[in-house]
Parts: sequence; C-alpha cells; structure tokens
Amino acid sequence: MDKNNLIRIGVITTPHGIKGEVKVFPTTDDPKYFKKIKKVYLDSKKEITEHEVASVKFFKNLLILSFKDITDRNTAELMRKWDILIAKEDAKKPGKDEYFIFDLIGMCVTDADSGQKVGELTDVLMTGANDVYEVTCDPGFLYEGQKPKSEKFYAPAIKECVLAVDMEKREIKMNLMKGLIEV
Repeated sequence: MDKNNLIRIGVITTPHGIKGEVKVFPTTDDPKYFKKIKKVYLDSKKEITEHEVASVKFFKNLLILSFKDITDRNTAELMRKWDILIAKEDAKKPGKDEYFIFDLIGMCVTDADSGQKVGELTDVLMTGANDVYEVTCDPGFLYEGQKPKSEKFYAPAIKECVLAVDMEKREIKMNLMKGLIEV
C-alpha cells in the first residue's frame, strides 16, 4: 500500500499482557472509531504491513488492540512506537467545516480583507479548546505595512479568525485579528 494513501490513527506504546495485545495512543479525534476498523497497516519505519484487527478495548486515554496474526508478547515488544495507519477511503468522512489535517497542510493563507498572500499553513496544533494553525509567513508579507518579527504565527481555528477554507483552490481566508501577528 502506498503510504500517501494512508492516514495515521494511532501509535503503539507498549505490549499489554502475553497474548500479543498492544497499548495504543490514538491520534484521531474519535478513538471510538477504532471499533469500526477491521483492517489496519502497521508502519515499522522499515516496512508497512497489513493486519486484521481482532479486538479493541478502551483503557484510560489509551486503547488495547489485538490483531488476528499477532499472538505473542515477543512480537508485540518489537512494535513499540509503530504507527497504526488506515487507508484514506476507510477513514471517517469529515463533517461540515471539518478537515483532515493532512489536507490543510500546505494550503495558502490569505488576508480576508486585502486578499494579500500571508503565507502557508505548516502545522495544526490540537489544544483542548480549539485547534491552532501554524502559519509560515510569505517572505514578502507585510502586516500593517511592517515585516512581522517572526516568520511564523499561530492563529486559533475559530470562525472569527478562519473565515473560509476552499479545498479546491487550496486557500484559507483569515481575519488577521489584532495581536495575532507581532511587528
């Protein structure tokens, strides 16, 4: 399977018990979605292998996963820090005004008022209250006629700041609220 067609939904932390189960830190916003998944891909950083999920249990902020073809602790020990991936077509479809982070990364950010290119969305940080967009400024970008002090700024992913996301044009129109960019 081509890695570009896969989405990371979790990371294996440690083995659990002696029957090949592993503890998983979910990297999806809906860990309950693991219950619907039948097939996953494990990325050992050397190769990607396909596995059928046998069971899913919830344990504090982690999951305990077992696979049909992994039945011993020794194999599970080798899987520490491996990514758990699913095919994009198997992913839960985003709702209205929801997006996959990998689809947002690299999008052009423009000032909604002036239409000026601000820069590129380079990361999405997930905080408790709302996501935060990391924007790397375009070299020619000026804020209120001045060059920003930093090449990056962070904008809350709230409707007062992020006014429009156009997936076809790969553009995010942003309201550059006071205090967002230091000059």
